Parts: sequence; C-alpha cells; structure tokens
Amino acid sequence: MYQDLLDKKKKIAVVGLGYVGLPIALEFAKYFSVIGFDINEARIALMRKGIDPSKELESKDFQGRDIEFTADLETLRHAHFFVVAVPTDINEHKIPNLTPLLSASKSVGKVIKKGDYVVFESTVYPGCTEEDCLPIIEEESGLVRNTDFKFGYSPERINPGDKERTLTTILKIVAGGDSESAEEINKIYSHIITAGTHLASSVKVAEAAKVIENTQRDLNISLMNELAIIFDKMGIDTQEVLKAAGTKWNFLKFYPGLVGGHCIGVDPYYLMHKSKQLGYDPQVIAAGRRINDFMPAFIVKKMVQMLIQKGKNPSECKVLVKGITFKENVSDIRNSKVATLVKELMDYSINVHIVDSHASPNEVAHEYKLSLIDDISNDYDAVVVAVSHNDYKKYNAEYFSSIMVDEGILIDLKSIYSLKQLEGKNFDYWKL
Repeated sequence: MYQDLLDKKKKIAVVGLGYVGLPIALEFAKYFSVIGFDINEARIALMRKGIDPSKELESKDFQGRDIEFTADLETLRHAHFFVVAVPTDINEHKIPNLTPLLSASKSVGKVIKKGDYVVFESTVYPGCTEEDCLPIIEEESGLVRNTDFKFGYSPERINPGDKERTLTTILKIVAGGDSESAEEINKIYSHIITAGTHLASSVKVAEAAKVIENTQRDLNISLMNELAIIFDKMGIDTQEVLKAAGTKWNFLKFYPGLVGGHCIGVDPYYLMHKSKQLGYDPQVIAAGRRINDFMPAFIVKKMVQMLIQKGKNPSECKVLVKGITFKENVSDIRNSKVATLVKELMDYSINVHIVDSHASPNEVAHEYKLSLIDDISNDYDAVVVAVSHNDYKKYNAEYFSSIMVDEGILIDLKSIYSLKQLEGKNFDYWKL
C-alpha cells in the first residue's frame, strides 16, 4: 500500500475536514494524491478557495498540494487508504455521541474495496474501532476485516492555536489490526511526521493511550481548581502558592481554570462510559469532572457575592465577558465553559455583554443562542476576562477603569494581569 500511494497509483481519502482532518489531508497531499471529503458543502467551497473554515491554516498551506476537495461520496470510490477524522463529542447527558463516527463508518463501508485500508483518528474509548465502527463497514461492504481490508488507529494530537507544536512535530501513535497493516500504516504516517511515530501493540492500546492523555490533564486541572476554591476561602493567592510550590523539581505545573473544548472536557466521559459498561464505576475520574464542571457556577457565585458586598443588586448590573472560545487565540467554541458561565450569570438576571474577535457571531448564536456585541460601553459593573487572547494581555488599569462604573470588579480567570499592570486601579481585582 505504502509504495502504491507514494507512486500515486492509489489515493488517500481523509473523511472529515475539521481541526484534525484538514491539516493531515494537506500534509499527506505534499507527497501523496489525496481526496478531502466532508459532508458540509459550504466548508468544501471555502477549502477549494484555499480558505480554512477553522482559521488555523493560511492560504499558502493549500498551495502545491495534490488534493481534491469533495462532498460527493462517489468520489471516495477512487481512494484506497481511508483516514476517518470526524469529531467525537458528548450529548446533553454526557454520554458519548458516536453519530458522526458511525455515519462516517457507514460512508466508508459503501466505498471500500478489497485490499483497501481504513485508519481512525477520532478519539474514542478502547474497543470502539473494532466493536462499533468495523462491524458497520463489514455490513455495508460485505467485506471482512484483516481478510478483505486492513484497519488501524492513529489518534490525533492536534493542538489548536499552537504554532510551534504542529502536526508534523508531534510524535504520533499508530496501530494496526495485524502486523502487516501496522507496518504499512506506520510507513505512511512516518513519511509525514518528522517527530517520528510510536507503534502501539494493538488498536485498543492506542485508543486507551489517547483517551487517558486528556483524562490525566483533566484530573490535574481539577486538583488546581479545588485548591483555588479552598485558598479563596483562606484569602490566599493561588497563583503565589503554585509559584512557590513550583520551585520543587518534581512539582507538576498545572493551573486552575475553565475546562472546555473538544478534548479535555469530553474524553474522560468516553473512558467513564466504557468503564461503567464493564461494571466498574470510576471514582477519581468522575470526581475530577464534577469539580471542573462546577467551576463556572463557583466563579459566578463569587462575583455575585462581591457585587452584593458593594451594595449592588445583581439583577440591575451589567457585566462584560471578554472571550468565549474554549482557549486562547483560536476560533473554536466547542464545549466552551465560558458559555456556561454566561448562562449562570443570566440566571441571576444580570445583563451580560459578550465580545470575542476570534469567534464567529453566527456560530455562537447557533451553538449557544448567545449574541456577541460589536461595541462595548463604559458602564459595566464587572468585567470578566475569560480567555487569554493575545490582544487582551496589553490591557492596563486605565483601560478597565474606562469601561467600568465606580466600584467595579475585574475577574481574571486566566491570571493574565499582575498588580503592577493594574497599578492605580480604582476597582476590585479577583483571579483564580
């Protein structure tokens, strides 16, 4: 397979062209002939013009690439090596939503042929590829895994907004359904990943490795959040505590904050779901999730208490929230805990204004039924800096004073500002 792809006798198809799929499709297209498939025709139209709908890649990243963008399933029949990179999220009950993944498996099943390969990159629980996805492909195609077609798993490690740790510079895990497929898949990915690959012993091991990467981060951040809650009650600056503790060589440097996005706030639920199916109710993972999900309510309660202490009626207050994306310097709003915080504020009948130059107003309105404003006013009772976008870091006391009423409150969720930056402030300052 590898040599045929290199000689362009066969094609690679990447199914799903979001934050994960588009970068890997374009990287493959430097060396191989690629079909980029997505069911969203509007996104396909933009990519044909060299525009990344996710705003992560530049037009130059599309140039000189051997790639055809399509929303036509029939075009996929020309491919022989399928990479599935569709999103995996959770529903309102925090149960894994496999609908896009199973739908993509069905599409691949309709076009896969004898001798073809399919590799999944979507984050899942261990066993999902072999127990949920492959049976659909076999049913649709009438083919048998390992006999008629080969399969593998190579979890994505895309870090949105990171211009240093890019796709090719991050070591990639790969796994195959048998030794032959593992070797071929490893060759293909090794051709584009300069950092190298790690060949896992099985698909399940690779799936498990991916899902615990973000579960570990989730748990570490949850500890920091719980410490922030405790230290706030003690009147201790959490950041100063972490700075002091961080002087020890083996202290892990994590920080409190809102945990959202399409990975850290989602992946633990996949592992919990599978664990419960097997009869074990995970305790530590669940506790971490509870704490991180609780943080928007904790922050809002703190703000409301501060407003009341100033003799203000929260229902008569106006609050500005700066930033609604799930992390800094990206446009991605998926699973944004800032949106949860905004709705918590609204539950107190607080008038909330939201701004974010990185986020799409249409996407925010569609996803959360919230509106971004174009122009901020100068009479806010409180300002919440929720995301550490680069353009927010330059603000000083004069700026915040200019947009707040007397006795205002600045809530800094990312600990962006120092007291030196806010020298001469005439407002209260609180940070996690």
